[in-house]
Amino acid sequence: MTTTTYEHLLVETKGGVQTITLNRPDHLNALNTPLAEGIQAAIHAAAKDDAVRVIVLTGAGRGFCAGLDLTNAPTTPFDEQSRHERLDPLGWVGRQALTITSCDKIVIAAINGAAAGAGLSLALAADIRLMAAGAKVTTGYLRRGLCPDGGMAYFLPRLVGASRAAELILSARDLPAEEAERIGLVSRVFPAEGFQEAVASYAADLASGPPVAQTLSKRLLIQSTDHDLPTMLRLELTGIRTCFTTEDVREGMLAFLQKRKPEFKGK
Repeated sequence: MTTTTYEHLLVETKGGVQTITLNRPDHLNALNTPLAEGIQAAIHAAAKDDAVRVIVLTGAGRGFCAGLDLTNAPTTPFDEQSRHERLDPLGWVGRQALTITSCDKIVIAAINGAAAGAGLSLALAADIRLMAAGAKVTTGYLRRGLCPDGGMAYFLPRLVGASRAAELILSARDLPAEEAERIGLVSRVFPAEGFQEAVASYAADLASGPPVAQTLSKRLLIQSTDHDLPTMLRLELTGIRTCFTTEDVREGMLAFLQKRKPEFKGK
């Protein structure tokens, strides 16, 4: 097991699972610049580390992420911003979403407590969302006179449908865990007691899977949102041909014949 510490961020790797914990519990893990930059840096590092197969994003204390830390929100007038700030087409929230979706590892958002605004956008960018019973999420933006960012307007309609996404964004109401699971915003709800242990077990099971096939599968899922069926069929064929060149496919077939669990090495 290895542990790395960033400012406001804890990173621990065990058995192929890297847990990235937002660590500003006194602020419900609200995003400030060091935390936002740390999340991107940690995910970039994990993407390059073959020892990491699954990434879990979660929060310290009783919250997942309360969104942007409005006590330190940017107030610099436009004419006083740097050239980079003025010309940046994405901002950190945009880069954060792209960092997660472009990461070749499976990313799980373990929503242990409140997730609001940019905190919910962070979770929506993940491949899989798991939620603790009793936790609540909210789009939140309109409560503060803001519109969505961080990819919320992209991810949410694709997860729950256009009509539900509009209602959730425009009402900015709280959404309990049970409803979030029912409408497909999260995949599973686990009891609050023992939530982190349940997430760890779920992630460990995924981490035992074939890394090459997992990476190619994630890429296909991301690409499917922008391509037609003939294009996707070609991409799928290219991907599965790549899989057939791996040792993991041979191991998977041998394990099937021997009636045992395969041991995938990512080769």
